Amino acid sequence: MGPSKVRVLIVDDSAVVRQTLAHVLEEDPEIEVIGVAGDPYVAAEKIAEQVPDVITLDIEMPRMDGLTFLRKMMAQHPIPVVICSSLAEEGTRSAMEALENGAVEIVTKPRLGVRQFLEESRTTLCDAVKAAAGARLRAPNPRHTVEPKLTADAVLAPATCAMAKTTEKVVMVGASTGGTEALKTLLEALPSDTPGIVIVQHMPELFTRAFASRLDGLCAITVKEAESGDTVLRGRALIAPGNHHLLLQRSGARYYVEVKEGPLVCRHRPSVDVLFRSAARYAGPNAVGVILTGMGDDGAHGMLEMHQAGAKTIAQDEATCIVFGMPKEAIKLNGVDRVMPLESIAGAILNVAR
Repeated sequence: MGPSKVRVLIVDDSAVVRQTLAHVLEEDPEIEVIGVAGDPYVAAEKIAEQVPDVITLDIEMPRMDGLTFLRKMMAQHPIPVVICSSLAEEGTRSAMEALENGAVEIVTKPRLGVRQFLEESRTTLCDAVKAAAGARLRAPNPRHTVEPKLTADAVLAPATCAMAKTTEKVVMVGASTGGTEALKTLLEALPSDTPGIVIVQHMPELFTRAFASRLDGLCAITVKEAESGDTVLRGRALIAPGNHHLLLQRSGARYYVEVKEGPLVCRHRPSVDVLFRSAARYAGPNAVGVILTGMGDDGAHGMLEMHQAGAKTIAQDEATCIVFGMPKEAIKLNGVDRVMPLESIAGAILNVAR
């Protein structure tokens, strides 16, 4: 008797998409599709008959939209959900709301006929489903917005004289499954003069921009989707654009980022390993590395390299992780200085930076 398979229910109003998703998932020996549903009402009937381990859910559906279904289900019968969204700008806000309402991951629907895209999206989709199966669900956090805190800094450009000395700290953060809410918790706790932050969160393209803009409205620091050449500045976080790698670079005393194409690394693009290795090379002991919740081992080797280059490294602890995969692998390689609950990481970053 082998290990039990991850049982999946596919909910999507398109028969073609249901068929494609079922085909892609069934090819993975660790996954079993136990049913498909064209809308949430059919899905609810199927769940009453047999409870799946994971649900893949389309957000835009007739009769009842995916968000409403997700909220109802999380209130009554929480099951890990992977949002399967089309690559549409308008879908990104709904997807952000879905993550706030307890969805574990977002993936984009595989486009048929594009072989490389289908191969890569197969990897992403199957990994997301398996990660979701192991996720520990939490009650969604209450939402709040931050009043803009305007000081004279709103008019004056931030002083960057500290950049002339290259002891300026830079913070590298990597996250995957469960990371969107973890990043929100971390970044909301940081003051506006926090050292510059560079983030890789596994997420599809287009969604990273919506994610950055949402965080920007919640945090005292500025948050933006990274563009090549962006300077890493105090009070600002740069998030890797989906489907691109992000590297730290240095010119004299100035740290900046480079956005690059390239193959999947550790099954991901952007990859945390790519970011962390660039930080080991260009920032060395001036860097702080943070690895948060996520499935797999992306970032573990890069964090070890940062550690060996003299950087301070922090991993989120098992109790506060949705999936304790990436931190666990980094700890196993002895690349981590401190393991701590999510709520303590902001304070630790500030202490190291001082």
